[in-house]
Amino acid sequence: MTALDPDDLQAVWLTLKLAGVVTLLLLFVATPLAWWLAHSRKWYKGAVAALVALPLVLPPTVLGFYLLLLMGPHGIVGELTAALHIGALPFTFTGLVIGSVLFSMPFAVQPIQNAFEAMGKRPLEVAATLRAGMWDRFFSVAVPLARPGFLTAIILAFAHTVGEFGVVLMLGGNITGETRVLSVAIYNHVEAMEYGAAQWLAGGMVLFSFIVLLGLYLTGGKSWRAAPRKSSVRGELVEP
Repeated sequence: MTALDPDDLQAVWLTLKLAGVVTLLLLFVATPLAWWLAHSRKWYKGAVAALVALPLVLPPTVLGFYLLLLMGPHGIVGELTAALHIGALPFTFTGLVIGSVLFSMPFAVQPIQNAFEAMGKRPLEVAATLRAGMWDRFFSVAVPLARPGFLTAIILAFAHTVGEFGVVLMLGGNITGETRVLSVAIYNHVEAMEYGAAQWLAGGMVLFSFIVLLGLYLTGGKSWRAAPRKSSVRGELVEP
């Protein structure tokens, strides 16, 4: 049996840190975007939805390549960060976070959008008749009713970020303690024919993926049953 070396343990920690930061940022970015996509009737809504879903069909290396160009010294983002004295983003943890947010965007937006669409307008209209303000309607009515969508988005975004390879390799490279995440560590071990270490890491990711999906199916079903429902008598929102 091959024990994990300190570099592998550091890669595990960096991967979990990256996934946690990305998931948190996606909640703040994806929620208003999902709300807009669920309720907007603008003519360009389809184009925005297509851009959000683009990472689902775009090869990760292609997305990573163009992000590398944009964030490079001659790219628009790179020139902006240089002017602001922020420093270069490629091959840094911050650059990985930005790339991962874009790459995992559809996995956060679409479940929340579907939950908002399934909710319909009736609960919000009922809350409005009770003189609930806009923000009160959103946080007290819409968010609790869309709770299963948020749970699904959190799980999928976190798991998808953990399993990234193409984008992180193109944008972050292979810097130990900075950008060397779990998927890159597995690639390094396989390339060096260190199959024992690769087996430990890969097996851990398989187990993690299974637990994530199992939890998604189990807790997702419970969340749907536990979500607030509408009273059949007066149309008011009640707790189960």
